[in-house]
Amino acid sequence: MEGIGFCFLGENEFCPGGPIFTNHKEQNLFLSIGRPVDVYFPSRKRSRISAPFVFTEERFEKKRQASIEVLPDECLFEIFRRLPGGDERGACACVSKRWLSLLSNICKDELCSQNESAKKNTQVKSEVEDEEIEGDGYLSRSLEGKKATDIRLAAIAVGTASRGGLGKLFIRGSNSSQGVTKVGLRAIARGCPSLKVLFLWNLPSVGDEGLSEIANGCHKLEKLDLSQCPAITDKGLLAIARSCPNLTDLVIESCTNIGNEGLQAVGQHCTNLKSISIKNCPAIGDQGIAALVSSATNVLTKVKLQALNITDVSLAVVGHYGKAVTDLFLTSLSNVSERGFWVMGNGQGLQKLKSMTVASCVGLTDTGLEAVGKGCPNLKQFYLNKCSFLSDNGLVSFAKSAVSLESLLLEECHRITQFGFFGSLLNCGANLKAASLVNCFGIKDLKLDLPELSPCNSLRSLSIRNCPGFGDGSLALLGKLCPQLQNVELSGLQAVTDAGFLPVLENCEGGLVKVNLSGCVNLSDKVVSVMTEQHGWTLEVLNLDGCRRITDASLVAIAENCFLLSDLDVSKCATTDSGIAAMARSNQLNLQVLSMSGCSVVSDKSLPALIKLGRTLLGLNLQHCNAISSSTVDVLVERLWRKQEASDNSQLLFPFTGNLLEVLVSSVLSLGVLVQPRDYHAWLKLFREVPVSSLSISGFQFLCFCNHVSERDGWVAVFLEGWVTTTGLSIWLLLTV
Repeated sequence: MEGIGFCFLGENEFCPGGPIFTNHKEQNLFLSIGRPVDVYFPSRKRSRISAPFVFTEERFEKKRQASIEVLPDECLFEIFRRLPGGDERGACACVSKRWLSLLSNICKDELCSQNESAKKNTQVKSEVEDEEIEGDGYLSRSLEGKKATDIRLAAIAVGTASRGGLGKLFIRGSNSSQGVTKVGLRAIARGCPSLKVLFLWNLPSVGDEGLSEIANGCHKLEKLDLSQCPAITDKGLLAIARSCPNLTDLVIESCTNIGNEGLQAVGQHCTNLKSISIKNCPAIGDQGIAALVSSATNVLTKVKLQALNITDVSLAVVGHYGKAVTDLFLTSLSNVSERGFWVMGNGQGLQKLKSMTVASCVGLTDTGLEAVGKGCPNLKQFYLNKCSFLSDNGLVSFAKSAVSLESLLLEECHRITQFGFFGSLLNCGANLKAASLVNCFGIKDLKLDLPELSPCNSLRSLSIRNCPGFGDGSLALLGKLCPQLQNVELSGLQAVTDAGFLPVLENCEGGLVKVNLSGCVNLSDKVVSVMTEQHGWTLEVLNLDGCRRITDASLVAIAENCFLLSDLDVSKCATTDSGIAAMARSNQLNLQVLSMSGCSVVSDKSLPALIKLGRTLLGLNLQHCNAISSSTVDVLVERLWRKQEASDNSQLLFPFTGNLLEVLVSSVLSLGVLVQPRDYHAWLKLFREVPVSSLSISGFQFLCFCNHVSERDGWVAVFLEGWVTTTGLSIWLLLTV
C-alpha cells in the first residue's frame, strides 16, 4: 500500500491531503529507510514521528532548488572555465544573471587548455563564423539609451568571445540609474582583449576604475572617444596611456575633470598618436596641448581644438611642432588673439598642412590670415566661419599667398564684400577648383567696371547660398570670370532673375553637369529653355525646388533635350499633369530620381505617366501632393512593385537594375497613409511573390515612409529587416502597423 501524503495546514497541525512532491518516491525520505508502511494521523492531534529530517517549510523550499545553484561562485567559476568551447559558455550565460556575471568575469587566459582536436575544431568553426559576419575577423556592437546596461555588456563580452572577438564597441548612454558602470566595462575588458575601437558617450557613472579596467584588459586599443564622461579624470587617461601604446585616435569632449596631466601622459606614452580632438574641456590649457603636440611632432596628422581655455602659446606650439599635421581645426578659441595666428603662420612647421578650418575665432584678422597663407604652402582646402574681423584685404592677401589652394568656403563672414570675393577668385592661382559663399550678408549687388582680366579657368564648382545681396550684377560678372563651370548652386537667391543667370549659361564653355537653383523664385521657363538647349547634352542633375514660375514648358524642354538627366526636382513648381505626361512621352529621357513634392496641381490623372516613368525611376517623391488621392498612391505603389500578369511573359513590370531602389510616396490627406495596419500582411506577401532569380543586383533596399504615426490610435512604427544570404538581398521595410 502506498504511503499516504499529507499537507501542512497550520503551525502545529498535520492532516491528510495531497502529496508534498509530485514524485511519490520522494515520500520515503520522510520515513525510515525500510519498506513502505501505513501511517495513521488522528485528526486534531499532533503527530510525533521520529525521522532524520525536520518538517519545516524552509526545508521544502530548499528541496525544490536545483542542486547546482547551491554551489558557491568559486565552484561554478571552475566549472565554467573548463567548458570546451564558446558555444557552451554562451548557452550557460543564458541560464541566469548570476551565471552571466560569472562567465563575463573569466579572462581569456584563465580558460583551461583543451585537447588539440577539440581546439582545432573550435578554431575552424570560429573562423567560418567570422567570415560570415565580418571580413576582418572582428565584430562591432552598439548600445544606446536604455539598452546601455552592464548586463548587456556582459552578454556582449561572452557572446563575441567565440566569434572572432569584439573589435568595435559604441556605447551611448543616458541619465538612467541603470546605466553603464565599471562592472560592465570590467566584463568587456576581461572578455574582449581584441577590442580596438571604444566610444563612450554620455556615461556619467563611468569613472577612472572602469577606464582602468579597459586599460588593463584591452592593450590593442587604437581609437578612444570619451564624450560627456564627467567622472573620468587624469587618472583614468593615465592608465590608458601607459597600457595602450597602440593608441592612434583620441577624442575628449565635455570631460570636465580631464586636464593637462592626462594629456602629458598621452604624449609621453602614446608614440603612435595620429589624431587628437579636444572639445569643451575647461581643465585643459596650454601646458597639456603643448606637451602633447611637441611629443607627437613626427606622427600627429590631425588636430582639432574647440572651445578650450588656451591662448596664443598653444597655437605657437602647433605652428612650430606640427610638422606632420595635415588637418587642423580651430573653433571657438576666445582667448587666442591676432598674435597667436601670426606666430602659428610664421612658425614654419605646418609645411604639410592640406586642410584648415577656422570658426568663431575673433583673433583671426587680416594680418594673421596672411601669415597663415604664407606659412602653409601646401594648403588645399580652407574653411572660414564666423570670423567677424576678417575683411576684403585679408582675404585677397591670403589668396595671393596660398598658391596651392583648391577649395575656399566662406560662411557668415559679414565683412567680406563683393570686392573681396571676386579678388580672391582672381588671385588664387591656377589650382582653385571650388568656391562657396554661404550666409554672407556683406555681399551687395554693386556694378563694378573691372578692366579686362584673365578668367579663372580652373574653377569648376561655384556655390552661393542664402546671400540676399547677391543679384544679377554679381552673377553676370561671375559668368564672365568663370567660363569652365560644371557645378553651379544658387540657393535662396531671390534677387537673381533671368537677366543675371543667362550670361552664366552663355559664357559656360565646358557644359553644366549639376545645377541647383532651389529658392530662386524669380527665374522663369526661359532660363530652363536656354539651359536645356545649350547644356542638355551634359546636364545630369537639375534642382528647381521652389521656383514658382517654372511651368510645364520647362518640363517639355527637359524631355526634348536632357537625355543624360538622372535627377530632377520640380517640387513646389507650377507644373501640372500635362508636364508629367510630356516627360512620359519622351523615349530618350532616363530619369532615376523624380521629386514633385508640393505640386498641388498634379492629380490622379498623372498615374499612367508616372507608371511609364517608373521603368527607369529609382526614386519618386510625391509628398504633399494634395490632389493625389490615397487610392491612387496605393495603385501606383502596387504597379511599381507587383509582378505583372501578362499573357506573353511573367517578368516583373520594372526589373531591378540599380543598386538602390527607393520609393518615397505618400499622401497628405488627413487620414491617408501609404501603408495602413490592414495592409501589413499584403505587403509581406508582396515580397514573398518577388522571385529571387529575377533580381540582377547584389543589394536591394526598399524604404517606405508613412506620413502619420498616431500614438493615439495605437499605431507603432515597426522596422523589419529581411536578409537573403544566397543573393545578398537586403530588404528594409518601414511600415506603420
